[in-house]
Amino acid sequence: MEFIDTHSHFYLPDFDKDREEVMQTCLNAGVKKLLLPNIDDCSIEPMLRVCEQFPKQCYPMLGLHPSDVKEDVEDKLNFIFNHFKENTFIAVGEIGIDLYWDKTFIKEQQFAFRKQIDFALSHDLPLVIHSRKSFAEILTVLNEYSQYVLKGVFHCFSGDINQAKKAIEKNFYLGIGGVVTYKNAGIQDIVKEISLSHIVLETDSPFLSPMPYRGKRNQSSYIPLIAEKIAELKEVSVEEVVAITTANAKRLFNIN
Repeated sequence: MEFIDTHSHFYLPDFDKDREEVMQTCLNAGVKKLLLPNIDDCSIEPMLRVCEQFPKQCYPMLGLHPSDVKEDVEDKLNFIFNHFKENTFIAVGEIGIDLYWDKTFIKEQQFAFRKQIDFALSHDLPLVIHSRKSFAEILTVLNEYSQYVLKGVFHCFSGDINQAKKAIEKNFYLGIGGVVTYKNAGIQDIVKEISLSHIVLETDSPFLSPMPYRGKRNQSSYIPLIAEKIAELKEVSVEEVVAITTANAKRLFNIN
């Protein structure tokens, strides 16, 4: 079985002391590819260095995380876009709107989201969307692009079933991670109801570790635990979960 972690911050300092060991653990667990979303203007170089270190396993994205959007949003976006090279970056992400902690820069977040959608469309790249307490705002922006064919994934999807269906209608996959293993997690009911054809697996490592590692550093080698929980919820084999979600990821991100 070949697993793909579609969302890992493997380049963060959390892995500086044992990155090679963690990668070997991933490979031993069958996790063959790690897709790395960018955060801000400072994370591009560390991310690219990790991708150079593990060229067969790590694939970079380019984007400005909504939590890092401030008054200087245009300068940061220009800096990030200037790093773009064709056939290097597989997606525009991690982008979106986050209203969980602070609503001060909502207009700037919306501006950045639109600019990055435009950039993705101009380069035919998928979007990796961060949506926290902001699904309605995200959907409002996406509706502005109804004349275009967008594609991508709602990273760490945490909405309700109606929101899940709206995301799928917009041609987006749902990124399912460690939260699905938490007791009484609402995402479990959604996973039961939607088809595997709309799901990709992710960890968001080093954050949001699945059980029994909750509260500890997350890593991509835990993807099988997420697949096992999804298989249990949908009453199918782990092999079926892996085959479908891996195919989904390869199709969306245009990787082999």
